[in-house]
Amino acid sequence: MPAGTRSPSRRPRRSREPAWADWDDRELLGLRFCDLAENLRIEGSRLEERIEQLGRDLERCGIELRPHFWLSDDWFTPDGIAGMAIPFYMAHPRLARLEESQMLEVEGGTPEWCMKILRHEAGHVIDNAYKLRRFRRRQQLFGPSSQTYPESYAPRPYSRSHVLHLESWYAQSHPDEDFAETFAVWLTPRSAWRRGYAGWPALRKLEYVDELMFDRVAGCKPLVTSRREIDPLRRLRRTLGEHYRDKRKRYAVGAPDLRDTDLRRLFSDAPEMRDRPTAASFLRRVRREVRERVAHVTGAYQYAIDQVLEDIMRRCRVLRLRLVDGDEETKIDFAVMLAVHTMSALRSKPPRYSL
Repeated sequence: MPAGTRSPSRRPRRSREPAWADWDDRELLGLRFCDLAENLRIEGSRLEERIEQLGRDLERCGIELRPHFWLSDDWFTPDGIAGMAIPFYMAHPRLARLEESQMLEVEGGTPEWCMKILRHEAGHVIDNAYKLRRFRRRQQLFGPSSQTYPESYAPRPYSRSHVLHLESWYAQSHPDEDFAETFAVWLTPRSAWRRGYAGWPALRKLEYVDELMFDRVAGCKPLVTSRREIDPLRRLRRTLGEHYRDKRKRYAVGAPDLRDTDLRRLFSDAPEMRDRPTAASFLRRVRREVRERVAHVTGAYQYAIDQVLEDIMRRCRVLRLRLVDGDEETKIDFAVMLAVHTMSALRSKPPRYSL
């Protein structure tokens, strides 16, 4: 615990639980990552089962390489290393709850979502370990890895030149992400990618990955075997509070370009509506459901969506708007409007994933 920090009050805890497992959010936010490292392990956590599943996926495809894993502050796979970092909150339910309280969601927090990210990251690991980006055909199909990573990108939702795996049409963000996403679809058991992508230009990429894996990877020893760990928890001196302040700033958005006419298409300030519920109270009631729905459609962080939603609610209060139609109809129409304004507000922000 950092010097000068008071000893937090503690409730009785289960045996072998770390001391901080019973701390409240304020106390946890004062903890440094390196202090977490003393009691936080992948072994024995729910991550172990997910990693074992990834190993079975690779074994099924004849791939000998097994990535190494370490805990850090985010999901990422460094260049030149045959392993991946997993965010600290994935290793303990108390830290997952802190992540949710700070960011309104837990990225990778469900088994399905976790496996999607692990398979994506495995694509980067295989790319590194077998130096696949040097092959000319890979460059022709996916583009050069030397292309600068964008500060932001405007995805084309109806493009059939890229697979759909992670949200935000992430394959469109960079050639290396396109490769990792294509690999993840190929690796996923029972994905039926030949049928699912029949007629899509993206099928050529999947067929190439299929050929590449069996010709150049399956049964072959990796060329890169470095087991270095970049930014492991034990070397990070920042507090969790500093981490979340930076993370929220990164995914913060400015006020949406709201027009009062947009809001008045759904709500009204007409005198005859004065007995109807206020628009702000309605939006508070459906806030979580609508936020999750828009996050699913757009791939945006719920934290960013919530900021846009807060600005809309504030404007509804200023205009004294009230509900006109039924809850369900209004909820659907509002979700569409919120998605449009969220995507507009995110134009200048980085993509959701930085893997």
